[in-house]
Amino acid sequence: MNIPLLLPRPHQHVLRGLVRTPFQRCRFIFHSGPHLGPGIPCAQLFHSLGPRCTKWRLQSNGLKRNLSIQTTLKDPTEGLSDKEQRLVDRLYMGLIQGQRSCLAEAITLIESTHRRKKELAQVLLQKVLIYHREQEQLNKGKPLAFRVGLSGPPGAGKSTFIEYFGKMLTERGHRLSVLAVDPSSCTSGGSLLGDKTRMTELSRDMNAYIRPSPTRGTLGGVTRTTNEAILLCEGGGYDIILIETVGVGQSEFAVADMVDMFVLLLPPAGGDELQGIKRGIIEMADLVAITKSDGDLIAPARRIQAEYVSALKLLRKRSEVWRPKVVRISARSGEGITEMWDKMKEFRDLALASGELTAKRQKQQKIWMWNLIQENVLEHFRSHPMVREQIPVLEQKVLRGALSPGLAADLLLKAFKSRD
Repeated sequence: MNIPLLLPRPHQHVLRGLVRTPFQRCRFIFHSGPHLGPGIPCAQLFHSLGPRCTKWRLQSNGLKRNLSIQTTLKDPTEGLSDKEQRLVDRLYMGLIQGQRSCLAEAITLIESTHRRKKELAQVLLQKVLIYHREQEQLNKGKPLAFRVGLSGPPGAGKSTFIEYFGKMLTERGHRLSVLAVDPSSCTSGGSLLGDKTRMTELSRDMNAYIRPSPTRGTLGGVTRTTNEAILLCEGGGYDIILIETVGVGQSEFAVADMVDMFVLLLPPAGGDELQGIKRGIIEMADLVAITKSDGDLIAPARRIQAEYVSALKLLRKRSEVWRPKVVRISARSGEGITEMWDKMKEFRDLALASGELTAKRQKQQKIWMWNLIQENVLEHFRSHPMVREQIPVLEQKVLRGALSPGLAADLLLKAFKSRD
C-alpha cells in the first residue's frame, strides 16, 4: 500500500502525526535536501518518529519534497505456535531439498479445507514463492520449469502416454512431476484416484513424482489447489510439470490458464471427431496429438491428422510466434513421441524468446488471484450468520416452486448487505 504525499514545507508535527497511523510498520522515504523544514535536521526527525519506522532513506532532488509511506506486509509467521512453526520449517526445508515425502505432505496441507491448515498452507506457500523467485533470478530470470497441460476424452490414452513420455524424460536427466486430476463423485464425493496405478513403471522412478488429486466439485478439469501444487513441485526441483485433467467434457480446459503449453490428446477412432471435440478446447490447444497411431489405426490416425490440420487453419491465431501443430504418436511403439517433445521444446524456446511466456505467466498469476478471491468471497457469504440461517429456508421454497431462484438469490444478498 503506497500513500504518496507532496508536502512543499513538511513540518515536524505533521510527520510525527504519521506515527499515530494504524500501520504496524512503515517505511518513510524522504526526497529533500539536508533539512526537511526550517530548523528540522533529518537525524533529529528520524529519531523523533519513534520505533515504528523500520527504514529511512534520504534522497535529494532540489526541486520538491516528496514524502511517501509504504506499509510492509505483516510477517506471515506471526501468530504461529512453536509446533506450527516447526511443521512449516520442516516441510519447507524438506521440500527445497527434494524430499518426496515432504512434497506429498505439503500438497496434502494445501488441499485441506480446515481453516487453520489453510492458513499454515499460505505461510508455507509464501516461503516457497520467495525461494522460487530467488532461484529464477539466479537462472537469469528464466522459468525453472516447463508446465504442460494434458487433456482429452476418456480412452485417449493419456495415462499410457504420460508413462512412456515420462520415462523418456527422466532417462534424459529431467525431473518430472505429474499432477493427475480425477473427477469426484457427485453422490459420495469420493474419487478413484486410479491414475497412479496405470503408471506403474513411472511411479517407481525416483526422478518422477505422481500425485493424483480429486476435483471435489471444481469445474474445468482441475482441482481448487492445482496452482499451489504446481508451485510446490517447482520448489521441490521438478523441471517439467505435467497436469493431466479429468477430460470428461467440453469445458475441461481451465488448465490452459495454469500452464505454459496446452496439449490435446485425441484417439483415432472416436466417431465424428471435429464434432465430438468442440471448438472451445481446440482453440486453446497449442499441440494436438493423435494417439494410438499403430497397427490398424495408422490409416484413420493419418486421416484425422489431416482433418485437424485443416481445421486449425480456420481458427484465430493466438500467438505471434507459434501455430498449433498436429502430430501422430504411439505410446506402445514410441513412434512420434521424440518428435513431439522436440516440438514442445521449440514452442517453449519461441515463447520465451518472444516474451509471450513471461506475459502469459503474469496473466495467469492475476487469474489465480481472482479465482481465490471468488472462492473466499463465496465462502464468506455462505458462512455469514444472516445468510446461513436463510439458505435452507429459501432452498425449500425454491424446490417447492414458491420462489424463483433469482428472487431467492436477491433475498440472500439483501440479508448479507444488512449484516451491519
